[in-house]
Amino acid sequence: MKRRLEAALSTWSKHPGRKPLVLRGARQVGKSWLVREWGARRYGPVIELNLERDPHLGSCFKGNDPRATLRRLEAYTGRIISPDGSALLFLDEIQASPEVLAKLRWFAEELPRLPVIAAGSLLDFALADHSFSMPVGRIAYLHLEPLGFEEFLDALGEQPLARALAELEVKQVRRDPDPFPEALHQKAVALFREYLLVGGMPAAVAQYRTARSLPAIGQVHRDLLATIRDDFAKYADRVHHRRLTAVFDSVPQQLGGKFSFARVDRSERAAALARAVELLCLARVCHRVQASPAVRVPVAAGAEARSFKLLLLDVGLVSAALGLTLEDLEGADLTLANQGAVAEQVVGQLLRLNFAAGQSAGLHYWRRAERGSEAEVDYVVQHGAALVPIEVKAGATGSLKSLHVLMAERKWARAVRFNADLPSLVEVRVKTRPGAAANYELLSLPLYLVEQLPRLLSSWR
Repeated sequence: MKRRLEAALSTWSKHPGRKPLVLRGARQVGKSWLVREWGARRYGPVIELNLERDPHLGSCFKGNDPRATLRRLEAYTGRIISPDGSALLFLDEIQASPEVLAKLRWFAEELPRLPVIAAGSLLDFALADHSFSMPVGRIAYLHLEPLGFEEFLDALGEQPLARALAELEVKQVRRDPDPFPEALHQKAVALFREYLLVGGMPAAVAQYRTARSLPAIGQVHRDLLATIRDDFAKYADRVHHRRLTAVFDSVPQQLGGKFSFARVDRSERAAALARAVELLCLARVCHRVQASPAVRVPVAAGAEARSFKLLLLDVGLVSAALGLTLEDLEGADLTLANQGAVAEQVVGQLLRLNFAAGQSAGLHYWRRAERGSEAEVDYVVQHGAALVPIEVKAGATGSLKSLHVLMAERKWARAVRFNADLPSLVEVRVKTRPGAAANYELLSLPLYLVEQLPRLLSSWR
């Protein structure tokens, strides 16, 4: 399966000042597979070392002489590792020997032509707890997420449809009442329904590509969820299994709303459950959507630490946890499935893909909690020097009361709504209260265009 991160890997490999690269991401998102497949095409030989499978491998990295390290690794593998860039050195599951991370600086300084990639699933724990000196500025990072919808289309052989999505322009939406053919729209919506159930975990997509049977991926999702829960044992000295499991199982039930510890377990202290949330986010099993006043850039300025929503790693796992079927999504607006929670999950998941591959993606929403004047907008993203609010909603513009309130207060000119309808662009002029009004352009986009949002915002004139 082609992954969009391959472009970032190729850019890294060609950079004259290339540093050792650390690939981060949750378990089962395809890190090892990606490095092997891309590395074989780019370099040919890939010297792969798994530090979890062989915990003694870390001893080969003792000392600070990278040439001596290569000699030890050659003796261990029986393969020549030339420092001239003719082979890729791949250190998998590096979190099992986190001290090796500190040694990568010497490869950057003394063997700059040798391409080195490390990968790890629970790497953030090692980075949070390390007692060694990290080589700041001498390591590059990339982040791998589950497959997005466009990668899903590519895996299913739907490249022409993916190209059609990439060709839509805001100027078409502005001047043409039918900017996207209805036949293509209906096909994209149908495939997006499938994506909501299959999700972007590579094992699930591979199974679906082979069998094209939604019931057949049920066992894949159950296995993935079991693997995630089994990993809780690796956090056991920090938080009891039961708390991690309770929080994890509560996330699909609380999608779309402020996360409440009381809804997880009223008998547990909030501080203990907060620690469980922190660890699940470090493992990238969950992702925070932080409340922000959305006053200025960066959008994180003034974010409320205690007010947040949680997303699960992948929408397919969400659908499996909620027991959704294709029948649950057929014939209804996708933004209404499970009270809109599934659509909010998938939009957040796909928005994360719009961050630069070297950034750790952070999502935000706008919330006003004053009694009697509560208001909330699903997401607020930064585009250049501007903030852009995003609603995930069905229906007419009159139902966007919270968005109108925010736009009236901030006097912003543009907002985005994701729904299941064809693209449209309308002028919104509404009074929010006596003496206050919202005047802005609203770009409504179908859910299958989330990944095209940065390009569409750039072309919005």
